[in-house]
Amino acid sequence: MFRIGLLLLLMLSMVTVAHAQDALPACEDLPDHETLTAALVEAREDDNGGFDLDMWATVVDRDGTVCSVTFTGDDRGDQWPGSRVISAQKANTANAFSLPGLALSTANLFSATQPGGSLFGLQFSNPVDTSIAYGGEANLFGTPSDPMVGNRVGGVNVFGGGLPLYDSDGTLLGAVGVSGDSSCADHNIAWKTRDTLELDYVPGGVSETGDDNIIYDIEDGASAGGFGHPVCAPEAQEIGSALPEMRPISSGE
Repeated sequence: MFRIGLLLLLMLSMVTVAHAQDALPACEDLPDHETLTAALVEAREDDNGGFDLDMWATVVDRDGTVCSVTFTGDDRGDQWPGSRVISAQKANTANAFSLPGLALSTANLFSATQPGGSLFGLQFSNPVDTSIAYGGEANLFGTPSDPMVGNRVGGVNVFGGGLPLYDSDGTLLGAVGVSGDSSCADHNIAWKTRDTLELDYVPGGVSETGDDNIIYDIEDGASAGGFGHPVCAPEAQEIGSALPEMRPISSGE
């Protein structure tokens, strides 16, 4: 009798876990390769205050599974090869350290992870799975069949370019990571990409505008609010600071 009761309890537990897993947002709730590419190209072609370079982007779901990887150039070598994995790190980070009620961009994490910061050491907490990051055929990188797709690559990155993705219901679906230019321009491009994808229903954040925008408050090596990012170039700073006005986050109200 005890064994039967234990078996029933185990079966109920498995059903409950399976239901909870099924309830998590997955890749089908996120933009596919074609949609992500179009949004990234549009954002990259805008003025972002960087070096005007081609870009990589990665989208992960709420579990950190890579859903899409893409680039803006004609081939994978037209943008920094190292930025492919960095874009995945940024997506993983923005997803891993954002919550349904609090969005944190990778740009928000720079100062907090420096020595003496409130999150010092965070950048070492979730290493990249190199077998996923560098496995497979290189000619598939950035295509719908990129070897990272369907896998959890991990990684933590603490400069601009990663943003969580929220739908119109306020559900945290995952995140996008963008890399290939200066980290400040990366943030600007990521913000515009998310805006185009209409996945910017951000519930709140640590910036002055109550979102996850990049914060430029570092003076004499210290961030006034603890979540500041270095200035890459005055133009990128001006564009980044104006993003909440230029491309305001969406409201679910």
